[in-house]
Parts: sequence; C-alpha cells; structure tokens
Amino acid sequence: MSRYFSFSRMAAIFFKELIQMRRDRLTFGMMLSVPMLQLILFGFAINTDPKHLATVLNIQSPSAFSRDLTAAMSNSGYFDIIGEVSSEAEIDRLLDMGEVQFVLTIPPEFSSELQKGNRPVVLMEVDATDPAATSNALHVIGQLARTAFDRHLVGPLAPLKVGEDPIDLRIHSRYNPEANSQYNVVPGLMGVILTMTMVMMTSLAITRERERDTMETLLSMPVRPLEVMIGKILPYIGLGYIQIIVVLIAARLLFDVPVVGSLGLLALLLLLFIAANLAIGLTFSALSANQFQAMQMSFFYFLPALLLSGFMFPFRGMPVWAQVLGEILPLTHFLRVVRGILLKGNGFWQVWPELWPQALFTLVAFAIALKVFRKTLD
Repeated sequence: MSRYFSFSRMAAIFFKELIQMRRDRLTFGMMLSVPMLQLILFGFAINTDPKHLATVLNIQSPSAFSRDLTAAMSNSGYFDIIGEVSSEAEIDRLLDMGEVQFVLTIPPEFSSELQKGNRPVVLMEVDATDPAATSNALHVIGQLARTAFDRHLVGPLAPLKVGEDPIDLRIHSRYNPEANSQYNVVPGLMGVILTMTMVMMTSLAITRERERDTMETLLSMPVRPLEVMIGKILPYIGLGYIQIIVVLIAARLLFDVPVVGSLGLLALLLLLFIAANLAIGLTFSALSANQFQAMQMSFFYFLPALLLSGFMFPFRGMPVWAQVLGEILPLTHFLRVVRGILLKGNGFWQVWPELWPQALFTLVAFAIALKVFRKTLD
C-alpha cells in the first residue's frame, strides 16, 4: 500500500461521507430539493412578458369601431377585459386597490370623429407602479390602434389606413408617470430585507441555545414556552424598524422615491409583516437540530418568497398555480401594502385585503412553532 495515496483509504473516507449524508437526511433532502425548486420556479413560474392583465372599459358610446378595438385587445392575449365602469370614482377605486392594471376610456363622439378622419382621443389609464408588468402590453395596444379598424376603413375612409394612426391613443400612467423602476424596486426592498434578516436571525435563536448547551438553563427557568418565544423575538422587532427607517431615508434622499401616503400607517402595518417573518423563523428554529439546518430551511423559504412575490418578476405574469403559492407568502401582500401606501397614498381600508392573509399566516406559523417548542421542552 502506497504511503502517498491509497484507493482503499480514499474509499473508506468516501463511504464514511455517504453514511454521514444518509444520517443527515434534512441536508441531503435540501441538496436535492433546492435545485429542483430552482428549476421549477425559473422554468415554469417566471415570465417577464406578462399577459392576461386585468382591464376594464369605460365606453361612453358603443359602436362597431369600439367593439373592434376591444375585441383586438382581447385577442392579443395581453388584456383580460373583466368588466365595464361608468364613473371616475369607480376607476380611481379599481386602480388604487390594484384590482385592474388598465382602464380604457372611449369618448361619446368616438365613432363620428373617426369617420370624419379627426383622430378621436382614446384614453388608456395604467397602474404603472410596476413598469415591467405593463410595458409590453402598452406597446401592443399602440400597434392594435393601427390595425383594429382595417375592415371599416374602406371607400372614403381608406386614406386613414396610411399616415398617422386613425386614433389618438393617450397613455396616462398613474403613480409612476416616468416609469421609473426604482419606484417599484426600492420600496419592495423593505420587504425583501426584512424577510431575509428576520427569518434567518430568528431561525438561529433556539438552535443556538442547543449548540451552546444553554437550552437546559433555559428549560430550568420558571418561564412558559410562549414567554420564551415572545422574549426572543422582541429584540428583532426593534431591529426590523431600524432597518426600515434606514431604507426609507435612503429611498427618499438617494432615489427620490415619493412618499404619498401615511408613514404612521406603514409603521403600524409593518409590525404584522415582521411578526409573520419572526413566526416562520421560530418555526424553523424549533424544527432544526442545529444552526446549519436552520440556515438551510431559511434559504429554502427565501427562494420562493423572492421569486413568487412579485418583487423581481411581474406577479400577474406567472401561471395560476404560482400565483396561488405566491398569495400564501406574506412578502407578496407586504409589497402591495408598502407600494400602495408610498406610491398611491392608500389608506387602511384600501390595504385591508392584504392584511388578513398575513395575519392568518402568522397565527398558523406561530402555532406550529409553539407546538414544536412545547415538545422540545417535554
């Protein structure tokens, strides 16, 4: 046997590592599942060309021309026409709540002005808080305006086929008229930073006690499991607020992000989002045997939270199953809350639909953590 290299000695180390890998089933499972998760998310869920965007119509004078234009929009695949509105108040409500992406308004004199060759004005109002989600659709409707009326532009109207577009399409981008991507990204970073730090730090909270052999001391103290868990997460709540203050100052001073809504309301609702992340971090902490496993679980959670929340890629561009998964995650709802308050000036009742899913997620995660932690104490 060579004193420098031996295949038998190498084989012994190889089998030893296999045995250790088999014993640490969580790590082995993560090594297999994380690449599969990345493959599924990037391959099937991520789409940078979102279609079927919610659209409502404000048609003030129905005609064959207006029907052709809206039919062309539906056939393009970019617009899902979900209804009609008749008042500015309803349009404002739908756009403020984020329930629709586009509102198309066709004026009363549309048909007669078009037949006269006067290029009637058609207004397209856009929720532009996420410019990446709407840019392709706006490009398409610009092309549709040239071709949608071809079958009507015959005889004396034939000259309208050449030259300028037969209609004057005006785009009114709300909340982010310059389509500045920083207005969308920087507020979203608040949620991403909080998710990353809160989940990771709290996931190490209980496993650190085990590895440092201080868990027995903790167990011998006259405290209840709920008191231990709340005591452990309170410092991180303060840390989360400090992080958000730093990001808000940078957003305003460095990136000129508008702050239209109430910072007091944002500070209040921030507590719910921090609690949701701390709850999932505590659950990972209670389930893990050591800090390495806690870190792995945190990464496993952070990956879909980042990709399915709408932070990096348009939420409405994802398939339905991915949107359903995304709706479960607190980050998805917090992004809508923080962008709604900062960019749209939303109030409490306008962001209420995004609050109860976060509250439900927090209660479920906290209940699981508490149950597992009780079992640990026993």
